[in-house]
Amino acid sequence: MSDEVRPDVFHFDDDHETFEDWGKSNGSRFWYARDLMGLLGYESYTTFKNAMNRAIAACTALGIDVMENFRQCIRRIDGKSLPDMKLSRFACYLTTMNGDPKKPHVAHAQAYFATIAESFQRYFQEVDHVERVAIREDISEREKSLNGVAQKAGVTNYAFFQNAGYRGMYNMNLTDLREHRGIPSGRSPLDFMGKSELAANLFRITQTELKIESDNVRGQSRLAATAETVGSQVRRSMKEISNTRPENLPVANDIREVKKELKGIQKDFRKLDSPKKKK
Repeated sequence: MSDEVRPDVFHFDDDHETFEDWGKSNGSRFWYARDLMGLLGYESYTTFKNAMNRAIAACTALGIDVMENFRQCIRRIDGKSLPDMKLSRFACYLTTMNGDPKKPHVAHAQAYFATIAESFQRYFQEVDHVERVAIREDISEREKSLNGVAQKAGVTNYAFFQNAGYRGMYNMNLTDLREHRGIPSGRSPLDFMGKSELAANLFRITQTELKIESDNVRGQSRLAATAETVGSQVRRSMKEISNTRPENLPVANDIREVKKELKGIQKDFRKLDSPKKKK
């Protein structure tokens, strides 16, 4: 057998053990998180948990039962009782997609899971899409927090306040941004942004909230001016760092379709590993 790592087989070591070899069966099929950690080339469980936590956030954002896919457990390893998790195939998929692609085994694993998805006629290969779901959920939560802070500080028209932040960052009003990008009326431009642009908006929103609280900003007009100023500073940073004007960034696939595709993958994976009924 060739030593070359094939995406459809996903070997981890010289013994040619595959991802499937490490699966356990107890009713449904699962994989231990600490096993997956080693297979993906991580040495620290703490570092690996960062990828797993992002995967859990994505699972939550999809409205998929987290406990069904990420089950905490205690496991004896080298004579020690250590916290671990039992991961479904879908949990392994989300965790791998949130892993460090610079690690060779992470990159191979991402290709492996894409191959499985393709076998179900689901051509879902872009890692960024998985991260988009989690970041978009983070933004929704931070917007709620900003809304609460702004209202306590005297915002009476949140739509105007929100628009000011977009105007600062994109040099145009929210309505104009939708038209510029061909986004349907009533839909948030956030639903059509890529990972990097979403991260920039998350930064804008969190920094606006911090600025309001640290400077004790009060009143509708001053609050709107603060939101616009922070947006302008984020815009300036993006232009200085990457010579990018935010409004000219490419439009991403509708996140509703991304979520739909991910949910389809989860259902297919669950069918693949569910206990087979005896005839």
